[in-house]
Amino acid sequence: MTEFLSKSFYDTYLACRERDWGEALAAASGADVEQALRRVHLSFSDFLALLSPAAEAHLESMAQKARALTLRYFGRTIQLYAPIYVSDYCENSCLYCSFSSRNRRKRKKLSLEEIDREAAFIAGTGLQHILLLTGESKKESPVGYLRDCVNVLRRHFSSVAIEVYPLSEEDYAGLVAEGVDGLTLYQETYDESLYRVLHPAGPKRNFRYRLEAPERGAAARMRQVNIGALLGLADWRREILMVGLHARYLQDRFPEVEIGASVPRLRPFAGAFQGSCEVGDRNIVQAILALRLFLPRLGIALSTREDSCFRDSLIPLGITRMSAGSCTSVGGYTVPDEAEDAFAQFEIADSRSIPEMMARLREKGYDPVLKDWIFGL
Repeated sequence: MTEFLSKSFYDTYLACRERDWGEALAAASGADVEQALRRVHLSFSDFLALLSPAAEAHLESMAQKARALTLRYFGRTIQLYAPIYVSDYCENSCLYCSFSSRNRRKRKKLSLEEIDREAAFIAGTGLQHILLLTGESKKESPVGYLRDCVNVLRRHFSSVAIEVYPLSEEDYAGLVAEGVDGLTLYQETYDESLYRVLHPAGPKRNFRYRLEAPERGAAARMRQVNIGALLGLADWRREILMVGLHARYLQDRFPEVEIGASVPRLRPFAGAFQGSCEVGDRNIVQAILALRLFLPRLGIALSTREDSCFRDSLIPLGITRMSAGSCTSVGGYTVPDEAEDAFAQFEIADSRSIPEMMARLREKGYDPVLKDWIFGL
């Protein structure tokens, strides 16, 4: 992939932005797909073929190879994690999110005591990987508040990751020093023109600053960095092409960092926006298979945006991490009596508890991993 390696992924993005990916995808043939399946090391052209319409007739062959690669690199294990939302204040007006500043709803921010209560509840399930989330507001959730949150969570969990607004490398490094070992940050869409339409106001309008944030996190020595696009906003094939290209770039530039990707689909939220690009179940399957074949060492996460039956069917195809027992509202784990005053970032589709998720994984012959990392060791 050296032809795409550059000083910043934004430079890579600019080099690729003007290409007619739709024409290239349409031109890929069944023979191109078969050739890609025979290769040990795939080129970007092979990845493109696996995402093309022609590859839809080869999903079973792709699935067989994806299963073998996943077993080779990850075994029969699935790491489980849970999100914890500590604030829903947001300065952005994203058209597709309940937390948008346009939504005139009562906002909430947890105190450190409330965070400790939420954390204790989640840790009581045995789970040891937590993902800290906030709305994107530096005023209400400054770095100092994030640091305090991490210090509370470190009492309960061996691994603390963050999904917050983009930070500077210095701020990421400061959080790493406090115990953060993972970063999740979705670009939402890699179509820069559409991105500006979807983010009409707020600091999130800075496409490049967000795009380069995973690099800053990796440079700050995050152990794990997870990227993705919100599928349904733009053509899913082009989005996954860019996700794969972005992930390969990060793997090449930061070989010591575990790079992961997610394939989240739009879900119902507090707003009227609807994505203009339909993404069906077979599309999600093809996206996961293509990513696994192109990047065998890529971690692939699957959230509770998908329903239980579909999530179960995707496990053997390349999934390595899954959320479980999720709640996407602030304080939602321990204050259900206040649910009418809270609002979720999006509606979840798989409401199974962590014990139920663990039991299902074991039924399918997989080992649920609750802990595989200890900060400081």
